Amino acid sequence: GALALKEHLKTDLEGKGIPCKDFGTNTLDSCDYPDFAAPAAQAVASGECEKGIVLCTTGIGVSMVANKVKGIRCALCHEPYSAEMTRRHNDANVLAMGAGVTGPNLAERIVDAFLNTEFEGGRHQRRVDKLMALED
Repeated sequence: GALALKEHLKTDLEGKGIPCKDFGTNTLDSCDYPDFAAPAAQAVASGECEKGIVLCTTGIGVSMVANKVKGIRCALCHEPYSAEMTRRHNDANVLAMGAGVTGPNLAERIVDAFLNTEFEGGRHQRRVDKLMALED
């Protein structure tokens, strides 16, 4: 449900000099989103990738999958403000979006906010630490 958006965002990011690792899918055939979102999240959790973007029709399923991977803080965002704030306050390392909800131009702005916003730390670090402790 998000192949066209994935290809659009890859082209946009690569045009900005940002390398992308594509975990699929590469066809319009029906597929199971965990088969693609899990390896993407695992690449972030392992440090192979600094941040990740996972996509499906709504963004809901891929965000659930990504958040099952230890070390991942995935946020489903539909506009740039949420993408900025999840980086600033939650140190999110994976962004989820839904191609049926977010068009390509808005998705570019959301991705830019996500990739270009730094974590503030401070009191927010304490909260992130408490969040991550729930995995143990």
